[in-house]
Amino acid sequence: MDSVKSSALTPNKSRLACTFTKVLHIRALTGIAPVHGTQKVKPQEKISDDCTASKSTGIAPVHGTQKVKPKEKISDDCTASKSTGSQSESFDSVEEEFQNRVQLQALVAKLFASISSVKAAYSQLQYAQSPYDAEGIQDADHYVISELKVLSELKQCYLKKQFDPSPETTMLLAEIQEQKSLVGTYDIMGKRLESQTRLKDSEIMFLREKINDIRKQNRLLEKSLNQSGPISFTGDLHSSGVNASHFIKVLGHTIKSVRSFVRMMVDEMKSAVWDVNAAATEIEPDAVYWHDDHRCFAFEAFVFREMFDSFHKLNFSLPNESLPEKGKQKQFFYARFMELKLRKTKDFLSQNSRTAFAKFCRVKYLRLFHPKMESSLFGNLDQRSLISSGQFPDTTFFGTFAEMARWVWLLHSLAYSIEPEASIFQIKKGSRFSDVYMESVIDEMFLSPDSDPFVAFTVVPGFMIGKTAIQCRVYLSQ
Repeated sequence: MDSVKSSALTPNKSRLACTFTKVLHIRALTGIAPVHGTQKVKPQEKISDDCTASKSTGIAPVHGTQKVKPKEKISDDCTASKSTGSQSESFDSVEEEFQNRVQLQALVAKLFASISSVKAAYSQLQYAQSPYDAEGIQDADHYVISELKVLSELKQCYLKKQFDPSPETTMLLAEIQEQKSLVGTYDIMGKRLESQTRLKDSEIMFLREKINDIRKQNRLLEKSLNQSGPISFTGDLHSSGVNASHFIKVLGHTIKSVRSFVRMMVDEMKSAVWDVNAAATEIEPDAVYWHDDHRCFAFEAFVFREMFDSFHKLNFSLPNESLPEKGKQKQFFYARFMELKLRKTKDFLSQNSRTAFAKFCRVKYLRLFHPKMESSLFGNLDQRSLISSGQFPDTTFFGTFAEMARWVWLLHSLAYSIEPEASIFQIKKGSRFSDVYMESVIDEMFLSPDSDPFVAFTVVPGFMIGKTAIQCRVYLSQ
């Protein structure tokens, strides 16, 4: 607001300086006496002087020279006198015209000053209306009426040609009045903008508190969902009793944890002013969506693809990870499953930072998030540096990621604990839909009986346990 005022008042200061210059110029012009360059001489004095000179000299006129008669001399002097008088009259008329013009300029200056005062009074009247101020409205109303009366008086002065006798002072006072009115107008504008800013700040605070409450409720719901599930059926479970139904239940919790993390990741992207639609198009460039909201499936597909990469390998492609003997694989993976199923992810990582699961979290995090992406979301690479050094950040974002990684790790351990082992598969783009191996994440395609759907991309991979197929979840398009 200060910058607005300063920039707006700068030209007004130059106008005031111009007014001072104009007034000084007017005073300089009106204070100079006329200079004709010649001295007025009366005709009679000229004649008497000539006669006296002739008598005193006694010199007779010389032949060959022209005599000048006294009458001719008198006429020349009269002509010169008339010429000088006409110049004086001409100067007086010019001076009178100049004075009238200056007085008219002074009247116009008072007119604009009064208009500025009316504008300032009207701004004050508007400001007093919201919030309602009865006393302020009454004062502003009297102010407007008084300035309108001044305008009416100026109109009468112009019609009756009643101008101010001292236009220089009037112009200066009018300019000062106009500057004061402008300053008052800008002050009111500043107060109005400040009140609007306070109102917007209060709205922002209210919305932030509402968002925080919603996020707390979501965390509680996610926590309750994550803590429930396989604990109920694995308390007294032995490796020989693990079957496909247990795997399907763990898979359901894994899908929920991935979706929770994807929602948080998309929220962070929106907070960082990302173009979410462009990011979804970058992940799946050939996909045609039924609705814009379906672009979230592209992010889910990306996270599932990265987290389940190398799921078909015993060591999950972890570097320097030793494998058990072939006859002891089921007991090994069942023990790994039981080790982590009842533990909190945060506590387990803090106490076992060199285990295979901790290494899995590091590898997947560094692969899932590019340094440029992490820097754009969080403004720095602190989390990345901490994870690369063998430690784990205590942040909500990483906590949600670690919980997702925990369920993927449990699902992988359970896949190699059951008999027969579970194998992963996904559907290629462009494949025709088959309800034996596929399940659509949307229902729009099946509303049209003549539709011939094909797979746009795989969202959740499918699994085979012997001859039992756990359907792959896909996004379909025409």
